[in-house]
Amino acid sequence: MPADSHRIYRVEHEGTTTYAVERGGTWRLATGSPFEATGLKETDPFDPSRARVVAPVVPSKIVAIGLNYKDHAAEQNKPLPKEPMIFLKPSTAVVGPGEPIRVSPEMGRVDHEAEAGVVIGRRAYRVPASRAYEYVLGLTCVNDVTARELQKKDIQYTRAKGFDSFAPMGPCIAAGLDARDVAVEGWVNGERRQSSSTRELIFDVPTLIAFVSSVMTLLPGDVISTGTPAGIGPIKPGDNVTIKVSGVGELSNPVEAL
Repeated sequence: MPADSHRIYRVEHEGTTTYAVERGGTWRLATGSPFEATGLKETDPFDPSRARVVAPVVPSKIVAIGLNYKDHAAEQNKPLPKEPMIFLKPSTAVVGPGEPIRVSPEMGRVDHEAEAGVVIGRRAYRVPASRAYEYVLGLTCVNDVTARELQKKDIQYTRAKGFDSFAPMGPCIAAGLDARDVAVEGWVNGERRQSSSTRELIFDVPTLIAFVSSVMTLLPGDVISTGTPAGIGPIKPGDNVTIKVSGVGELSNPVEAL
């Protein structure tokens, strides 16, 4: 990670949910919020093994981007979009590291989708692409879990991508990363299924922020999930899914029967 970068975690520590900041392997508890003007104030070092890492944000909404990698559009036999294709995932779909993705037979085939998520740091509306990074707090890992058969049946994406537990996120918010070239990987049971980089995005991060904020106001803590590369595939109870984004870390979740 660049010298000025750091990772922001939400943790359960001694019965309280709070923030922690990790720099160079040293963890410190923090007071305040990264989404407020006063920001975070780092305090005492602590042992992270004494805390439980939870989802790094509780967004008002997750704005996900469809077909934003050329290879994924090809594997779905769909033409490249002429402008970003956006859809929403509800905040109730969010789970943190280690929490289960819950699936049931009536969902049909359920797929993993490894993505880099952009965490918005302050209120954004009609932001020009040239200023987009002023509104970014950092990056996180997102798994855009999708009930593939329901997606095809419904045409629109709300049900297929909106089930509880269908938006694993974490383990942290990595601040100070260059979003133009971070590796994105999806692993299932130790086997790598997806591997690409944000340099392969059809619409880059500034373009996405400008486009989405021209439609809706982005609030602090909202997440833009930037799309998934080729290699999506089914998951089932008993599997373990890991999303890796370079500079952020690894997000692992077991799959369980609902």
